[in-house]
Amino acid sequence: MSTDSELIGLIDMPDAARDLLANVIERGGHPVTAVEDVGGLPDNALLVVAHVRALPLTACAELSRRLPVVVVSDSGEDGPENAALVEAADEGVIDYLPEPLRNAHLLRRVIRRVIKLNRLAAEQEQDRKRLADLNERLETHLELLRLDQQAGGHIQRRLLPLRPQRVGEVSCDYWLAPSLYLSGDFLDVKPFNDRYTLFYFADVSGHGVASAFVTVLLRYLFNRMRLVWDGQNPDALPANWLSRLNQELLDTGIGKHATLFMGVIDQEQRYLHYSIGAQLPLPLLVVDGKAQPLVGEGMPVGLFPDLTFPQLGCDLPESFQLWLCSDGVLECLPGDSLDERLADLGRRVANSGTLKAFIDDLAAGGHLARENEVLVDDDGADQELPDDLTIMTLGGFGNDDA
Repeated sequence: MSTDSELIGLIDMPDAARDLLANVIERGGHPVTAVEDVGGLPDNALLVVAHVRALPLTACAELSRRLPVVVVSDSGEDGPENAALVEAADEGVIDYLPEPLRNAHLLRRVIRRVIKLNRLAAEQEQDRKRLADLNERLETHLELLRLDQQAGGHIQRRLLPLRPQRVGEVSCDYWLAPSLYLSGDFLDVKPFNDRYTLFYFADVSGHGVASAFVTVLLRYLFNRMRLVWDGQNPDALPANWLSRLNQELLDTGIGKHATLFMGVIDQEQRYLHYSIGAQLPLPLLVVDGKAQPLVGEGMPVGLFPDLTFPQLGCDLPESFQLWLCSDGVLECLPGDSLDERLADLGRRVANSGTLKAFIDDLAAGGHLARENEVLVDDDGADQELPDDLTIMTLGGFGNDDA
């Protein structure tokens, strides 16, 4: 049923023909206001039916920019009026129709179609404005999220140990680059006393906010463990700590797990006590220019309850390097299989000698930026790596190159 919102404006000379034309339109169910010129159109007119004899072409073009215009003509033959109709169509009228009184049903159909199109156009404009508003709000929220993650990344970096540093006779350095702002990789190294150096290397599943929170939990539990340890039974400490971490992660209920390596370096005995929680790749011990993976295996931390982890250990020569890499390094190495990439990693580690040389070697292949462009510096969050990438080196006792 028609309403005032579907009011039709009719522009035509006042005579009997105009009255007949208004009656034809009204029989289509639409109220009509007949006027002599554009100035008399009501503000709420939905569309205009304009007779070519009453609406100059210039006025038609201007009116078409405000309202849908259907132009009609009395002539069915080629002539000046129909020529004007063609020109009006070029100026933007939505439709034109000759002999509207003879084609009344067609005129009413055209009007219904114009109303429908006008309604659809109004709905589309509302949808466009709504989507524009949603998009603006989404961009605002994304920007706030980006700023929050950047701030979180800065805080996370402040929790990392100093680099490089020397703990007794053990030197340590590392390189860390997240795939975006926050990292699921984390590490720490702390002296317990003049004899023992404690360290861990973790790769939490994922690399978003939840993973970053887990790295904070790891750091807290590591420091708490170091404070309550009495210095006895260093061989059991790494395995016991991984078991405690396993239960802590399960208790959080956030569905995160981690691969972990924890070690205790006995500087007096020159011995490494360690335990492994599915660390891949395995840590590489470099002695006399040869890299060998440490022996051992263990389950991931945070997946299964009541896990026990292996108590492992090995002698450390006078001069050694221990390399620990997150699995993100495998994305930066050539090779079609895991074994090929692990072999390539061992060769690069053995040939590099220093962390900087290793990073430069990877950078030369175009896989990542050089060391002075990465997240270890505050503004290096533009790596766009496929995964978080962290490398840690420890050296001793006569080796100063960590």
